[in-house]
Amino acid sequence: MKKILFTHSYFYRFDPKQWKAKQPYPPLGTIYAAAVMRENGFNVSLLDTNLAESPDEIIPVIEKFKPDFLVIYDDGFNYLTKMCLTNMREAAFRLSEIGKKFNCTVIVSSSDSTDHYEKYLNRGADYIILGEGEITLKELISNLSADSRNLKSITGLAYKSENDITITGRREILTDLDSLPMPAWDLVDIGAYKKIWMENHGFFSLNLATTRACPFKCNWCAKPIYGNRYNVRSPEKVTEEIEYLLTNYSPDHFWMCDDIFGLKPGWVQKFSKLVSDKKLEFKYKIQSRVDLLLQEDTISALAQSGAETVWVGAESGSQKILDAMDKGTRIEQIYESTLLLKKNGIRPAFFLQFGYPGETKEDIKKTIDMLLDLMPADIGVSVSYPLPGTKFYENVKDELVTKSNWSDSDDLAMMYKSTFTSSYYKKLHRYVHKVYRSKYGFQSLKNILSHPFAINRKHLRSAVLLLYYIPSSILDSFILKKLEIAD
Repeated sequence: MKKILFTHSYFYRFDPKQWKAKQPYPPLGTIYAAAVMRENGFNVSLLDTNLAESPDEIIPVIEKFKPDFLVIYDDGFNYLTKMCLTNMREAAFRLSEIGKKFNCTVIVSSSDSTDHYEKYLNRGADYIILGEGEITLKELISNLSADSRNLKSITGLAYKSENDITITGRREILTDLDSLPMPAWDLVDIGAYKKIWMENHGFFSLNLATTRACPFKCNWCAKPIYGNRYNVRSPEKVTEEIEYLLTNYSPDHFWMCDDIFGLKPGWVQKFSKLVSDKKLEFKYKIQSRVDLLLQEDTISALAQSGAETVWVGAESGSQKILDAMDKGTRIEQIYESTLLLKKNGIRPAFFLQFGYPGETKEDIKKTIDMLLDLMPADIGVSVSYPLPGTKFYENVKDELVTKSNWSDSDDLAMMYKSTFTSSYYKKLHRYVHKVYRSKYGFQSLKNILSHPFAINRKHLRSAVLLLYYIPSSILDSFILKKLEIAD
């Protein structure tokens, strides 16, 4: 029986912002692929690099397991891997080089290797899987194991053939997601993840995927793995996996890591009924769109099934910028959905994006005004980041001369000419967080003064931090003005 060692190239420790957050999730895409290969008769093992300190930790694992194949299969469900960070690219190169030293056939599947397959082939990889990987991987390893070498018949591959690179085209993505086995959760050291979550947050969260891909066409959003299609698992299969995870690992919470959760009409409602019928108790967070949330009784069904937080791509408070992004949403929908989420007891959370071409100081002000007006429960602030395969990338690629990828998720470098410089947007990132936290602190202080006998630790801490956020945000506003003049 051929042996396959699975690993991936995301290291939380190589991404300081994410490691500090202490919210790690297992490599879901990796263990999906491992489950498929195990189901097809291969002996599989996993080195999960998420919590590792170095790619070299794979050496003793290879020495002990002696795999025929090393499969570096990134978690395509995790947005962090879609960012194609150079720290992780270098880690993948090192893993490939180690695999070759031990005479493994090295296979790579990731967003970055799909976009830059030639780089990976030049650093030790034998085969690159282009796009969605499970079926291509199964056909490839079955073919190699049988020594038939009929590789050109396998769609979704890039590999070296003599001095050239052969591309066998892109495979159609899976439509029947229920045909896949449950991810190989048993390969993961769940206890290590649970320990970090409990020590830092007091609860334990696991990740789950109910869909693949996204049909919307925001022109900055890269989709090298699953594309623009949208396929969904049945509510029955999803609740079956939830029940399994609750029984075996006792998470309190789930991150539904779909790009868009519950787009299919009636899906959320059916899911909510199944959760109720099975008497499953858990909280979860999702990503959605403000226009989808306003359809039918979606928000109430989400609340009934345990949705605690809904992240939406608000992006900007300027309709001009939303239209330039081909976002397909309106400012009024951001307001309406946010208020409706709050009314139903769900925490709205905003992704905000600055620096998109054409954005002015007035557009930035509109975004900050919207944020402080609506006060979502949480925010994620970034700057526009061009990735291959997007219209946005094509528009600015000629400007990506000295740098085309961030090193880590807190890099925030502007890689094309925007209204202001990288220094400005990095300071703006901090400023937005501070003015948001300042208003949150004032709200907490108001609650404390109105209800002095119902003080909770969270409100008290937020009120005390006003002593830091107010002067710090004022100082940042002065620095921003100086940077504006300099630009």
